[in-house]
Amino acid sequence: MSRAVDTPDPVALLAAVRTELARTPAVVTGLVDGLDEAGWIARPVPEEWSAVEIVCHLRDEEDEDFGARVRAVVRGSERFSPIDPERWVTERRYVAESGPRALAAFRGRRQASLGYLVTVDPGRLTTVVPLENSGPLSGLDLLAAWVAHDRLHVAQLANTLTRVWFDRWAPLRADYAGPIPFPPRPA
Repeated sequence: MSRAVDTPDPVALLAAVRTELARTPAVVTGLVDGLDEAGWIARPVPEEWSAVEIVCHLRDEEDEDFGARVRAVVRGSERFSPIDPERWVTERRYVAESGPRALAAFRGRRQASLGYLVTVDPGRLTTVVPLENSGPLSGLDLLAAWVAHDRLHVAQLANTLTRVWFDRWAPLRADYAGPIPFPPRPA
């Protein structure tokens, strides 16, 4: 049940998305460069993700969510394969993974995605595929969301690392810098 939707220029969006998606691996690398093992696995608060969990999430979303779903739209699929990224964090034991290896895998998968996106006919991206519980998504919707997803997780990673840095150097007054994300750990 595919249908075309009114959209921005697919050629312009695809080009902008490729440019933006190409930036994320370097930004993430810059944020985590030099982290020791404790830094990779530290959570800012118990219910939030650590740096390694965020990077593993980005790695797996690359193939199993955004990449797979854009491919499904381009192929003309009538449905998306179900995913559960929130559950992957515990089921796949992200916290036990090597941060540097997860980052290298993310970088490799992103390169593969960028290579694929160069081959995509922008006209195919206006097709929509139904998504349970949230309505239909076009390939263009997915591309725009992919960049937003990257940016949300870059912000999450920066916030995680800020709180971990603050906690590491307590009782120094790092809050002089401004509001520190996430509440302090209970004493």
